[in-house]
Amino acid sequence: MEEHNSHIVIFPYLAHGHINGFANLASLLHHHNPNITVTFVSTPRHIQSVSSSSLFSSSIRLHSLPWSPELHGLPPNTESLADLQVSQFVTFLYATKSLQPAFDDFISVVASDAASRGAKVVIVSDIFFGWTVEVARKYRVFHSVFLTMSCYGGAVFLSLFINLPHTKTTSEWFSLPEYPDIRIHRSQLRKNLSMSDGTDLSSIYLHREFLLCCKTDAMLVNTIEELEQKWIGMVAKTLQIPIFPIGPLIGGLNTASPSEGTEIIEWLDLHPQASVLYISFGSQNSIKKNQMLELALGLEASRRPFIWVIRPPSGFNVNDEFKDEWLPDGFEKRMKEEKRGFFVHGWAPQIAILSHKSTGAFLSHCGWNSVLESLNSGVPIIGLPIGGEQPYNVTVLVELGVCVEVARGIMENSELEKEKVAGVVEMVMGDNEKGRDMRERAKEIRDMVKKAWKDESCSSAKGLSEFFKIFNSR
Repeated sequence: MEEHNSHIVIFPYLAHGHINGFANLASLLHHHNPNITVTFVSTPRHIQSVSSSSLFSSSIRLHSLPWSPELHGLPPNTESLADLQVSQFVTFLYATKSLQPAFDDFISVVASDAASRGAKVVIVSDIFFGWTVEVARKYRVFHSVFLTMSCYGGAVFLSLFINLPHTKTTSEWFSLPEYPDIRIHRSQLRKNLSMSDGTDLSSIYLHREFLLCCKTDAMLVNTIEELEQKWIGMVAKTLQIPIFPIGPLIGGLNTASPSEGTEIIEWLDLHPQASVLYISFGSQNSIKKNQMLELALGLEASRRPFIWVIRPPSGFNVNDEFKDEWLPDGFEKRMKEEKRGFFVHGWAPQIAILSHKSTGAFLSHCGWNSVLESLNSGVPIIGLPIGGEQPYNVTVLVELGVCVEVARGIMENSELEKEKVAGVVEMVMGDNEKGRDMRERAKEIRDMVKKAWKDESCSSAKGLSEFFKIFNSR
């Protein structure tokens, strides 16, 4: 079957990091073969964001599914986890299941049209939408999961919710049933997972969705074969499906004016090479108030210049105006006057910051999109994982030699100490053996990452080509 007969339906979970990853995937698929029909499916506000972004070709189709969050006890206009408090995440998770009937209707039409032309249909969905496997089977179309996590992080995350191994032992360390050599510490479990026992709403939903994902036909992963070679093989053996690394897919949808980042870049231009610490916890994360205070004091003690994308502490509305009381008395004013701190209370041009010569390290929550952007720029990472698979991404990064973890389980059960912050910043950015080794290793990995798409013979290009071969042969 010719590739130009294919219709690929892209369906991400409703969270910024996932939307960005899937948007990049849609663009990649269209770029690979403009004759393929690619349709990006989401809720109205996300579709509007995608349609106004320069990332998207006008040739990529957009399909909006009806969405009424208020019917599920959520605030009106809620279309992303970033709009909510952590306590509302489970409600949001279940609310997204209401998208299934409209998605089913859409695939019915797509499949009928494809059948009339002898064409192929492929659904590429998020792991949180495992129910799309059932839709694919109903209409006899090819299904693939796109993993926006690292291969290792995704494997651990899936296993934890499918098996709940932490409930079968009282030990601090435990193994995963599929991967007995992998040891997980309880401090790497986010609170909602550590309290899950298989009867709570979160684990009931995720257990079912992740088991369905194991029945998919193939898995695309936003990673690089050379980066995670041993873990890609491990996951492929466990799931017994083809795994295709096609990363790095980096960058994201942004409708902000480029001028909003100009002042940041001008500030970076004032500082010496590799001297600035960049701090960001992603689009929907923050840390607790007392941890924010300790981080600020640690930064001041380090004497290193920094850019901090700062939001209200966890437990507060992320869209609220930032209050001075959340930082040490006079801290922001002092840092600005000394030109040692630049505070961003909104959008920041992360890729431009990471690729700037003055940026020397990234203090990150270690969401995989941020990790790839840092590795692509050759910037070592200080890990402060907050939730999801982030602690397991840190495991990968530490093993690769490009990361030091400053705290673990930060949102729920771990304190952040100013002395530890100052010490780790100096370790990573200072003129010492550890810092020099990390910076050198980060450059080596940067070169590896950039080669993945250098030409059609490289690993990620071959991964995408093999993916097309598989679904076209079905």
